[in-house]
Amino acid sequence: LCILLSFFLGFCTNLLLLQTPENILAQTNNKTEILCELKKEHTGVYWYRWSQERQNFEFLIFSSSLGKATYGTKISQDKFSVHGTSSHTSYSLHISHLHASDNGTYYCSISQSSQLLLGSGTRLVDVLPLPQKTTQAPFSKKPVRCITKRKASSKKGACSPLVWVPLATSALVLLLSLVPTAHRLYRLRRRLWLRIHRQ
Repeated sequence: LCILLSFFLGFCTNLLLLQTPENILAQTNNKTEILCELKKEHTGVYWYRWSQERQNFEFLIFSSSLGKATYGTKISQDKFSVHGTSSHTSYSLHISHLHASDNGTYYCSISQSSQLLLGSGTRLVDVLPLPQKTTQAPFSKKPVRCITKRKASSKKGACSPLVWVPLATSALVLLLSLVPTAHRLYRLRRRLWLRIHRQ
């Protein structure tokens, strides 16, 4: 398989390169990191991405041992960056602002004898969408009847025992006080009538 890949594509996996992790599950707008370790010092490392959807290898970036970076066509410098150690045997690819279009298998690679030797590969399995924000149910526009203590007491009105009991008592007392007065008026009227008829 390695010979066939070398013949047709010029790519070949090699135990000189070790990548970690094997798989990455990330979230939209987050960032991730892929580590590539070399068994011996090299002048620099290439990074490629294999897209299953597009069925092609895409050159992303080359980072030299001097720290200089060369980017592929239409590759954002804000999205991809490479950091190497002073020993030039360890390089890490940083990918930021992740989106679903970043899904694929990432390979670090070195050039040797006119061939590109690939690492073990790191598969960016999926970039999950951000969780949806919980939305509160809209408030009902229907007015809510709120009865205050003052309104409640006014609604009781004459039906409230606190109101009609004192009124009834007062009316009864008034009627009882009018009885003697009415009786006196009746007697005066009768006397006047008798006097008039006697004359």
